[in-house]
Amino acid sequence: MTAGKSADWPSGERSSAASGERSSAASGEPEILVLPDAAAAAAAAAARIATALASAVAARGVAHWATTGGSTPGAIYRNLAARPLRDTVPWEGVHIWWGDDRWVPPDDPLSNVLACRDLLLRDVPLPADQVHPFPIGEAMARGLPPSWVAERYAVELRAAKVPLDAAGFPILDIILVGIGSDGHLFSVFPGSGTWDDPAWAQAVAAPTHIAPRVERITLHPRVMDAARLPLAVAHGPSKAAIIGRIFGPRGDERELPALLARRPGALWILDEAAAVAIPPEARAAPAR
Repeated sequence: MTAGKSADWPSGERSSAASGERSSAASGEPEILVLPDAAAAAAAAAARIATALASAVAARGVAHWATTGGSTPGAIYRNLAARPLRDTVPWEGVHIWWGDDRWVPPDDPLSNVLACRDLLLRDVPLPADQVHPFPIGEAMARGLPPSWVAERYAVELRAAKVPLDAAGFPILDIILVGIGSDGHLFSVFPGSGTWDDPAWAQAVAAPTHIAPRVERITLHPRVMDAARLPLAVAHGPSKAAIIGRIFGPRGDERELPALLARRPGALWILDEAAAVAIPPEARAAPAR
């Protein structure tokens, strides 16, 4: 945090301001918070999401949050669903979307929706019509392809009257992402063709280099550029090497899509194990 620790944030965190890590928007870099362990990182992420949702509803009457799947969100959902944090969020004004999902039924363990449903949605008063999963189950039941799901999702975003940025992409208040070991973000993999298709949501062929090897549907990578708060969360030593690359010399976003979250206004919440390979110059505060 650049302005000091909020009273409701977990203890033990090292903010960029407190530890000398780079955080200022003026530096052209995101804010980085390094926490002792995965549990502390999840608690900090949940607190920041709750604050951002409440602020968006207060400012605009609605909050649009795109969440994620994989190993990242489970503990975050548990924190958000627990009192007192859940009582700080005006759930009646919140819409939940997904950055991507796998071509599996919604009750499949690989579904990005399942954890959200089981760990968060059952415990918070969020109106059912404000939960927006990719309609994969409907498509499967009707024998429709992933491309239909992508087209339908873009229609749903437009129907929700999500505001657009200057490039014509929807402005979501928060986008929560994990970071793939190959540097993918959403289901935008290194060398992905999604960059060249202007559609807001797109079908993605099953990756052959990383599990699970199933077809996907993803938002366009440029939706990250439009987000008010891109929030990247990672923990554990298996993430250290790719995070070191992300915060090393800046490369090509098409080859390392997670670079989209290395931008001013973004927040990275990491545990010590995931942050160990961040180059010292990336942690150093910019010269004034």
